[in-house]
Amino acid sequence: MANPIKWLGATLVLALLCAVPASAQQGKFDRNHPRRAQVNKRTNNQNKRIDQGVKSGALSKGQAQQLHQEDKGIHKEERADAAKNGGHITKQQQRQLNKQENQVSKQIYQEKHPAAP
Repeated sequence: MANPIKWLGATLVLALLCAVPASAQQGKFDRNHPRRAQVNKRTNNQNKRIDQGVKSGALSKGQAQQLHQEDKGIHKEERADAAKNGGHITKQQQRQLNKQENQVSKQIYQEKHPAAP
């Protein structure tokens, strides 16, 4: 009877050791959760638009810095939301973040294309 008990104990220890790396991998997966990926893709796209605006002369460095700060704030909020929800964001949080991205997107457009006097 001692052998089956030792075998069961060893199996449980092995199962626990395998579960730790699996949970660590889950964090990596959550970082690429579709809702998070969508929000982060928008942030990256807007940062490229801002950089292109500076390169073309449509945006000053000061304007670009302000717009980048706004996007950085949205990205920080996304990470904080994900931290509260086990590595993902809810649909409501995604809608709120996208609403904020829409506002920054409009700012980028308006600053790159000022109305002619």
